[in-house]
Amino acid sequence: MIDLTLTDLTVVPLVVPETLDGPDARPFLELTELDNLVCRHDAGHDYFDHTASEALPSWQDQTDNTRLGYLAYRGDELVGAVTITIPTEPGGTTLEFDAFPHPDHWGEGIEDVLLDIVEQVGAERGRTIAQTWTLHRGDAHGEMLHAPTGFGVIPANDRQTGLFLRRGYTFEQTERNSVFDLHGSFEAVDRLLAEAHEKAGPDYRVVTWSLPTPPEYAEGYGYVISRMATDVPSGGMVFDEETWDAARIARRDARLLKGGQTISVAAVEHVPSGRIVAYNELVIGQDPTGPTHQYGTLVLKEHRGHRLGMLVKGENLRRWREIAPRSPRVSTFNAEENRPMLDINEALGFVPASYAGAWKKVLDA
Repeated sequence: MIDLTLTDLTVVPLVVPETLDGPDARPFLELTELDNLVCRHDAGHDYFDHTASEALPSWQDQTDNTRLGYLAYRGDELVGAVTITIPTEPGGTTLEFDAFPHPDHWGEGIEDVLLDIVEQVGAERGRTIAQTWTLHRGDAHGEMLHAPTGFGVIPANDRQTGLFLRRGYTFEQTERNSVFDLHGSFEAVDRLLAEAHEKAGPDYRVVTWSLPTPPEYAEGYGYVISRMATDVPSGGMVFDEETWDAARIARRDARLLKGGQTISVAAVEHVPSGRIVAYNELVIGQDPTGPTHQYGTLVLKEHRGHRLGMLVKGENLRRWREIAPRSPRVSTFNAEENRPMLDINEALGFVPASYAGAWKKVLDA
């Protein structure tokens, strides 16, 4: 570390504005700009860009997660920021964060100040585990750091890799960011979808909707979302189990829709039980020409082996072509050890674009 006291650095908590039109909205707007800048720099593309108006509702409604932000200024220039998310479920032990040191100011000690804030908040809030993800370019080369899961690597010499190792974080998992060309051929999608329907048989039927969620699906939809904490490969990362009911689904729907986002859900209903057992979500922001994001995809463990993952992904991609015809691509993340889901993606035509490293630190009690 260089010898730098950072006496010229001012750190202030983020005040969430009621609207983006007033003078108090400037810090939130600057935070969004910095978030996008850092993601583009680290990933090598702009697929994760978002607007302040899309993000604001999730900061304003903190019923299900407490969200904190801290902004580091040098004079009037925002040179770093950190956002912290703390689940409000009783008994939770974790917090998640994203640190955004400005790329032009790495090595000046700002990144350490941001991580100090995370650990201080963890101590104040009684959290014993801090977790985050780093983005890495798809064309990285040189020495690689292998994930302890046995699947996937990230560049060992990326500066964020060095930072988290130095600060006592453990590298737990590699995630692959893949993209699907929405303007390309759907021949493979149609063929694989037909095969999946035949394999699934009459016990499974596909249902689709756009948010807001129809009342008859809200409880079942919430249940499969809650299983993300237990049914997806997570390496050594820790995810507190969450309770999802119809009221929580309604709150989530409201936040997404208030941010001007369009969301399509394809789900599979198990006909004999009437339960939703698989789902896939596609989301686009206010720009109809922007990238599409895949949020959750899950098949409940007890219903795997019937090609339900292919069903929900294929049906939603085909539906999405009508909903967002100008969107160029779908971007999604999957754990590198999640070979069943990667097999589906690759067969459909998804290709790697960038990677993410999952990091965990056990904080002092």
